[in-house]
Amino acid sequence: MSGIITIAHQRLRAALLTTAIALPALAMGTAHAGETISAGGDKSITVGLGVRSSFTSVDDGAPDGTSRSADFNLDSVRLYVSGQLTPMIKATFNTERDGNGRIEVLDGYAQFEPADGINLWVGRMLPPSDRANLDGPYYLNTWNYPGTVSQYPAKFAGRNDGATVWGKLLDKKLVYSVGAFEGHNRIAGASNQSDNLLYAGRVAYNFLDAEPDPAYYTSSTYYGSVDVLTLAFAGQFQKDGVGSLSHRGDYGAWNVDGLFEKKLEGIGVVTLEGAYYQYDTGGVADVPSSFGGAGATDNVGGLTQGKAYLVGGAFLFPAKVGWGQFQPTVRYQHFDADLTGISASQTDLGVNYIIDGHNARISAEYVITSTTGKSDGNAVVLGVQLQF
Repeated sequence: MSGIITIAHQRLRAALLTTAIALPALAMGTAHAGETISAGGDKSITVGLGVRSSFTSVDDGAPDGTSRSADFNLDSVRLYVSGQLTPMIKATFNTERDGNGRIEVLDGYAQFEPADGINLWVGRMLPPSDRANLDGPYYLNTWNYPGTVSQYPAKFAGRNDGATVWGKLLDKKLVYSVGAFEGHNRIAGASNQSDNLLYAGRVAYNFLDAEPDPAYYTSSTYYGSVDVLTLAFAGQFQKDGVGSLSHRGDYGAWNVDGLFEKKLEGIGVVTLEGAYYQYDTGGVADVPSSFGGAGATDNVGGLTQGKAYLVGGAFLFPAKVGWGQFQPTVRYQHFDADLTGISASQTDLGVNYIIDGHNARISAEYVITSTTGKSDGNAVVLGVQLQF
């Protein structure tokens, strides 16, 4: 069970060094700048770039096993490309160079968007899932992705290959999405030799302002540009989704998540976030992620039955200090594994220096991890994020 049964120091170090791909997540987001080039008429191409780099110091994380580590990390480099043939026909192509040096196709999908109420995306994309996954690392309040709790199956960085129908209704305040994707454990000897699809859906309602377009992707903060009170439910199901061919089980998972953000005139912007998860493998232990020679992007193994939750908050001070504004943050995440009885938790305490929203941000965090039966771990993280 990825990230749960390893010792606390190893889990913390690995999570920090590979946060750009740590379990399902890491969305493109909604607000990177980009440069649009007109190709005549309605045709255009938009190109953008995202970079995340950090310095981490992990307790007992040095090669000698007793000293603090001191590591500079290129966590993520992304090239964003989108094109439009007509206002209804578009396409997206994004790449990711992750913390391990791999360059992969992050997103690649055709978009047919005749109306706000109905859109069809086909290709590689983020399936309907939790807010953390639809945020991705570039649009979270905290530096690290919450991989302890957000554990939906994925081929790469939360993505999967398939098709999604989604839309915005009721003045764009109701956002729905439903899709079918390549299933988990599609490899000889694993549970899904019969090639069952994975089905996913999400519905979210915004009781205050509608979240900014395109609304399929989300953010954990809009820095006070809108007042948000969004509640959402997401779920995924796949027959024979976990285990081996001889001992297999159906996979089912669901979560509820919520975001509240309010601009208090002259005081600041308050943000509160929470999520609850349940993962069901039918009592079957999944195969390891390397089963049958599977690679990191084969979407094999590693699923865990259990319950998890996340709570977090942030406060953006209105006063500008130098280039930007300060935003203290806090987040706690916890996972209880049913089959092993092992629990894992992580607390992130930090402050962001917001220069240009999600496009220019400096972060400093102190991270504490705990795993049943193991000593606690801690780390200091300094990160910078830019998007163009």
